[in-house]
Order: sequence, then structure tokens, then C-alpha cells
Amino acid sequence: MNRLANFSGSEILSFLYKKGFVLISQKGSHQKLRKIIDGKIVTVIVPDHSELAPGTLRNILRQAEISLDEFFEN
Repeated sequence: MNRLANFSGSEILSFLYKKGFVLISQKGSHQKLRKIIDGKIVTVIVPDHSELAPGTLRNILRQAEISLDEFFEN
């Protein structure tokens, strides 16, 4: 079974908030988070759904410049 299959949008949002991302705006169930990393602005949009597709989660982490290993450590 895929390790990325059982995460909700709320769990991802909580993780990103702990990593220093802040809420910029929300439209419907999608939240826009932002953080400055190494002098550049990184923006990530996270759908607050009950379960995210593995590819969606992988892309959110890639855009947030967070490795899968770092995600699973927490």
C-alpha cells in the first residue's frame, strides 16, 4: 500500500503551519500558504479535502521544498 494514500488536507496544512508557512488566502476548500525560503517566496495551495491523492501530496511537498523523508519524520 502507498504510504502517501491516507493523508487529509487538514493533516498537511497542520504540518506546513509547523514548518513556518502562513495562510495568505482561502477560496472554497483551497488554502494558499506562503513562506520565504532562502530569499524567495514559496507559495503552496492545499485543498482541505478528507483525503488527498498521492500525486497531489507529492506535488505540494515538492513545491514547499520538503522531502518525503522530512515529511515522514514528523
